[in-house]
Amino acid sequence: MRLVTRIVAKSRAIRLARQLRDIETAMQALPLGARRQLALLAMKEFANASRCEFPHLYGSPPEMKYLPWGGGTDIGHERARSDNPQMRMRGIALWLAVAFHETRDAPTRDLQLLHRNLLRVMRQLKENAASAADDPVAPWATTRTAAA
Repeated sequence: MRLVTRIVAKSRAIRLARQLRDIETAMQALPLGARRQLALLAMKEFANASRCEFPHLYGSPPEMKYLPWGGGTDIGHERARSDNPQMRMRGIALWLAVAFHETRDAPTRDLQLLHRNLLRVMRQLKENAASAADDPVAPWATTRTAAA
């Protein structure tokens, strides 16, 4: 059974790593103003996911409640590939929130590495958003809860 669990965890880590590369590419393609908006959207998505009973299942249909992971990352990834800029930003924010909660206390090394890469991407987003002194995201970028 342990072998099956390891194989499932490894395949999930590979899938999330591929999606993270796509998310990073989509984020880098956004202009600076859109990145600031993305930081606000991500902050809202993190807050919404944190209030859920199962934050890693945020954005998933209710019937997925008892599965080890939901469809939030897949939904966010599909939206992030949209031609519509608003849909793209909402998809990126959803993916970041769900992937963060899914990998936060991961028992496997691959998912822990993915979580560190995800934190790096989130740090870059916060740094871009906080680059302007009068930016409303600047207080969020310096709080401890956003990095936890």
